[in-house]
Amino acid sequence: MTFVVTDVCIMCKHTDCVEVCPVDCFYEGENTLVIHPDECIDCGVCEPECPIDAIKPDSDPEADKWLEMNRKYSELWPVLTRKKDAMPDAEKYKDVKNKYQDWFSPNPGEGD
Repeated sequence: MTFVVTDVCIMCKHTDCVEVCPVDCFYEGENTLVIHPDECIDCGVCEPECPIDAIKPDSDPEADKWLEMNRKYSELWPVLTRKKDAMPDAEKYKDVKNKYQDWFSPNPGEGD
């Protein structure tokens, strides 16, 4: 079992979850985060830290479609191990639906 970041994170990119991760399995894209499913130890400490409920256990029916996206981009993007400010318009985008289709960027973030 692992946890995954869903499209809710896109255009928000809160990093409260990164700060509590004991194994540094978060990777940063230009406008979202992902979790490396093979590095996640299923401790669950990240899930309640996300202020917009963008992290789900892979047992959640909603998470299944995000598992491969997390796997793919965690292999391409830089690791992130410290908290950063959320994106400037995070509040505006927190409740927007279908963010993957409309806003997802495959470009890497800065990482640490």
